Amino acid sequence: MGDSSGTFKVEPSSPYYINNSDHPGLIIVPKPLNGDNYATWRRFMTVSLNAKNKLGFVDGTLKKPSLESNPDEHAVWMCCNDMVFSWVNTLDLEISDSIIYCTTAREI
Repeated sequence: MGDSSGTFKVEPSSPYYINNSDHPGLIIVPKPLNGDNYATWRRFMTVSLNAKNKLGFVDGTLKKPSLESNPDEHAVWMCCNDMVFSWVNTLDLEISDSIIYCTTAREI
């Protein structure tokens, strides 16, 4: 993923790849989680994140790289995590107050 120059390259097949159409305000599920629709919301969210190759940020299979040993990959991971966090944060206002201090998509 990296090269001898220290630049972290992201291939389109990588979970770190962000498509031009991806942005923090993107709605990837038809309805926000409201407390009564968890099973449906979870299914839509899982399918959408898997299609975007980002499910690892939520299910824990894509671990956060060390800042000290791999700062370039860490920076890319943080950017992607924040993007996924914004997508997963499609919650009813009542629920969103309970996750305000979460820092990773997995914590939500």
